[in-house]
Amino acid sequence: MLRLQLDLVLACAGDGVPARKHWVRWGRAALADAGGTVALGVRIVGESEGAWLNERFRGRAGPTNVLSFPYDEPPRGKSRFLGDIVLCAPVVRNEAAAAGRPEDAHWAHLLIHGILHLEGFDHDTDQDARLMETRETRILAGLGFPDPYR
Repeated sequence: MLRLQLDLVLACAGDGVPARKHWVRWGRAALADAGGTVALGVRIVGESEGAWLNERFRGRAGPTNVLSFPYDEPPRGKSRFLGDIVLCAPVVRNEAAAAGRPEDAHWAHLLIHGILHLEGFDHDTDQDARLMETRETRILAGLGFPDPYR
């Protein structure tokens, strides 16, 4: 059975940011195949911090929706720390509105996307992207959310 330790930090205005219980539910769904205790950090940021992190760690200008920072050390004891995920609230809100998608569905999708990156998934090739998108879609469907790629 999975035990998720989720450290949620709100580092910007919290308007429309889902409650912690939703993040835990979505995280558990993404990590359903994991066992034991898994720890994860989630930081919700504004545009300036999002832009700074994107420039610093990806060399790209402007904020992005989600960044994942995997923790590469071996697990100690009975729990493992996956890493940190940073989501930029204004970007998430704008993307959801532009796509006509409920914000909760987009928040959930981006958390799951970030967790899959922490677990080693990527979308660098078409084959890898299909694998990752299929997994995201399956997890989201289990949560009652529509396919974000349609």
